[in-house]
Amino acid sequence: MNQLQTQQASVILAKKTLLQHITLYLSSGQLVALLGLNGAGKTTLLKLLAGLYPPTTGHVYLNSTELRRIPRQQLATQISYVPQQTHFEFALTVWDIVMMGRNPHLGRFQAETTQDRDSVTQALYRTDTQHLAQRWFHELSGGEKQRVIIARSLATQANILLLDEPTASLDIAHALSILQLCRQLADEGHLMLLSLHDINAALRYADQVILLNAGQLQAMGTPQTVLTPQTLRDNFQLHSEILTTASGQTLFYFDQPREYS
Repeated sequence: MNQLQTQQASVILAKKTLLQHITLYLSSGQLVALLGLNGAGKTTLLKLLAGLYPPTTGHVYLNSTELRRIPRQQLATQISYVPQQTHFEFALTVWDIVMMGRNPHLGRFQAETTQDRDSVTQALYRTDTQHLAQRWFHELSGGEKQRVIIARSLATQANILLLDEPTASLDIAHALSILQLCRQLADEGHLMLLSLHDINAALRYADQVILLNAGQLQAMGTPQTVLTPQTLRDNFQLHSEILTTASGQTLFYFDQPREYS
């Protein structure tokens, strides 16, 4: 089991404080939803946990070892960060892109092996993108592209996947498909940390919720304990009511407070 944690970690860039004294503890086998308004610090936190931003103060640990002490190539086999959008300068096939996930396992000028090809094939099947292997990436739909980028992360064999707004700009069907895939990967033992704007998706799919506001940790816990009408009003300026569907599913109905309408 992998464990990822921060202790009083802050990030200051260009004299601007982006995160303040964040203490978190995350472990494998969970889907964790990261919520907050734009500018709350979600992307900064993901990059901090991926080792892309060093903490200005405080510490980040992977299995009791500080991230800064882990060689970059080794870290890439344990933690994979998926940004909001991925662009490639050249035209590449889906197979080529997913094979990039094997780069941390290859030495300089080392050719791909049968094991590398098997890992890519397995990642394609797990994300239901095997039929796209020879397609050009730039020709895919938004949902297909997102699944391919997740496949690239799986090809690294990393146990921890950090996804920055993986459902952004996707239609409802593709967004649900991505969320269900992430839920499946968490159930298989991965640590999945997703920044989201869809509060009802967090309520439905997440085991834990992290709520950020202005770079500060407001709450962390189960969706049922963190996502309350008062918390949503305080952090999102939203009136909300809790509804229960005929199937027993709980969800929020939202309305803006009068002063924001």
